[in-house]
Parts: sequence; structure tokens; C-alpha cells
Amino acid sequence: MSNAMEGATGPVQSVDRALTVLSLLAANGEMGVTELSAELGVHKSTAFRLVSTLEAHDLVEQVSDRGKFRLGVGVLRLAGATTVRLDLVQESRPVTARLAQVVGETVNVAVLSGREALYLDQVQGPSSLALHNWAGQRIPLHATSNGKILLAFGPPALLAELGSPLPRFTAGTLTDPSVVEAELVEVRARGWSVAVDELEMGLTAVAAPITGSSGTVVASLSASGPTFRLPAERIPDVAAKVVAAAREVSHRLGWHGLQHATGA
Repeated sequence: MSNAMEGATGPVQSVDRALTVLSLLAANGEMGVTELSAELGVHKSTAFRLVSTLEAHDLVEQVSDRGKFRLGVGVLRLAGATTVRLDLVQESRPVTARLAQVVGETVNVAVLSGREALYLDQVQGPSSLALHNWAGQRIPLHATSNGKILLAFGPPALLAELGSPLPRFTAGTLTDPSVVEAELVEVRARGWSVAVDELEMGLTAVAAPITGSSGTVVASLSASGPTFRLPAERIPDVAAKVVAAAREVSHRLGWHGLQHATGA
């Protein structure tokens, strides 16, 4: 029995035991309740409740007529979701590295995660002075260029779920959902978004959608830097380069269409 299990109680102990069940099935292929209870050091009824709960979530499945269990298709779905994100980083990195050199600024790739945007990867440009790596960080949707892309091409009800008024971060933050929605209409029409001093004063970012093989937007790609280096007159040129880079990543992911589909 693991040290973590020995020191855990209640729900935490149950989670530890459930994860141990998955590890045992991964190592052994198939195991019965009696074997699992012996390995876990628990009563058979406890082991049965654990596998029943995991079975309800498709993480394990019972082998017909053998009374044994094995890993279920739910594990594959979880692994698939991770694979998609890993593929996205792998396929986008050569493109984002090149874009960072061309525009001289920081380039990020973000995906929708609940009601926030999650940074998956970041590449620093030669002009960038920022030392903070945003990879793994979450950012608000309405106050960032990446977030606006994910809102514009994501689930139609998502903006309403963010509440009203929307959280303010600077004097430039758009807090009225109707104003944000009007901007999202423009984003969908032109194919890119911009945020100037909306999350942080002095920070400007431009983003474009990355589309998966199904035609659905799966991520956003942005270039960001100090507002003084990304003034209004430079935005169209940077936007064109960001759009081209996002389209190249989309093609690398298997998308060859012309239109971006919004989320269901």
C-alpha cells in the first residue's frame, strides 16, 4: 500500500485507491475484485464499489463471463484529449518560433478551458523583454486577444455564462457583454482579434484562430508585446502575419477549408 494511501482519509483515500486500481489494471491487464482487494488491502465490498464507480465513468469495464475488469474506453478518451493538445504544441512550435522571429514579439498558443483561456505554449521573440512564461497559465476570455478568438468561434452561450458586468482589469477592459458581442461579430468577419491595454496597461496582442481537421476552431495563436512597439498603424501588418501563421498550423493539423466553424 502506498504512503499516500496510508496518510489519506475519506474522499482523498478513495481517490488514491481508485487511481491505484487503474494502475493495477494497466500493469496486469485484467483483475478480479478479489485480486484487487488483496492488492489494495481493503474488503472485497470496498474494492467492488471502487470498480463500480470507475465503470460508471467508462474508466474500467467488466470482461464478459470472467468476473474480471480491465481498463475502459474512458481512459482512451482522456488520453486522446491529452494527445490533441500535445499534437497542437508539436505542430505549432515551428510556426510560432518563426513568427516570433518575424514580428519580434512573444507568440502564444491558447485553448478554451472552461470559461477561461489556457496557454499551452509560448515562444519569445528577439525584441521581447518579458521573462515570465505564460504556458500553463489561465487568462480571462473577454480581456485578451486569444480569449476573444475562443469566444468568437466557441459555444454561442459562452459569453452569457461569463456574467455581467464582466471583470475589469484596466481602464480599457470591456465590461459590457453587449459591447464585447459587437466586437466578436467583427472578429468573426475579419478573422482576427486585438486587445489593447485591456488585460494590462501597456500590453497589446493580436490573435487568430487555429482550426482542426473537422473545421472547428480548436485554439488561438497570438503575438503580443508592449503597446509602444505595437501601435495602431502596425496592427494590420502583424495581424496578417498572425493569420497566416494560424492558417499554417491549421493546415498542419489537417484543415484545408476556407471557413471557420463556431462551437456547438
